[in-house]
Amino acid sequence: MKPAPFRYFAPTTVEDALSLLVEHGYDAKILAGGQSLVPTMNFRLSQPGVLVDLNKIDDLAYIRVDGDGTLRIGAMTRQSTVERDALVARHAPLLAEAMPHIAHRQIRNRGTIGGSLAHADPAAELPVVAVTLNARFKIRGPQGEREVAARDFYIALFMTDLASDEILTEVIIPPMPARSGWAIDEIARRHGDYALVGAAALMTADEGGRCAAALLTYLSVGEGPVVAERACAHLRGAQVTPARIEEAARLAAQEDIEPTADIHASIAYRRHLAAVVGRRVLTRAFTKLEIS
Repeated sequence: MKPAPFRYFAPTTVEDALSLLVEHGYDAKILAGGQSLVPTMNFRLSQPGVLVDLNKIDDLAYIRVDGDGTLRIGAMTRQSTVERDALVARHAPLLAEAMPHIAHRQIRNRGTIGGSLAHADPAAELPVVAVTLNARFKIRGPQGEREVAARDFYIALFMTDLASDEILTEVIIPPMPARSGWAIDEIARRHGDYALVGAAALMTADEGGRCAAALLTYLSVGEGPVVAERACAHLRGAQVTPARIEEAARLAAQEDIEPTADIHASIAYRRHLAAVVGRRVLTRAFTKLEIS
């Protein structure tokens, strides 16, 4: 339970952190909250030669809202801070609703929003929420600054668009459209465990009450966030009814996802759970839509 030897740096600016990443290349690893990295280092599943600790970069911890309602969250903002923040609850209620699902309070007290998003665990809630909310990520590297859509950020299992010499610095969440409803839910053996299956939904209605837009995104059923494209297409442009939601959940479970089996669940069981969770979140999103 001891990590392999490593060198430790704690820069106070993003520029200094980037310089260290460039200097040490693939041997360097960023330390944010450390709730995923440190355990793997202790088991020697990860053995970086250099740790670049971002915790002293105060400029990366903030929550603010632009004049148009865009929510901006610094990558080093603690998950517990996001969980309790009134601006998040107002401008990104799906994100606020998701936070209590993440592990346990002790983990959220140290874990950062940027660290979880960059780690890209397929069982994590925050990547799914970011995709569902059409979030964008601001990334800084030696060549400057760029933005990438959350949906394009996740490439494969634990693989993202983030280069080894880049840092995710900010999460940008656009204003939620009018007449929108949202929900997130998951099924785990115990509270705080990784979910067997989870899903987030965002639904928007037009002036006639029909579904103008829908996003249903799953966790723990693929190598990253999985958008249920067929299910969403089944809802868009239609009058939403319990029967249509039931069929959308069925399409999601049977046609949109390709889950794998492990010691916790078979493929058939994960598909069953996907249908159950999909129906739950779509129903709750639609209910909020009706009363908003």
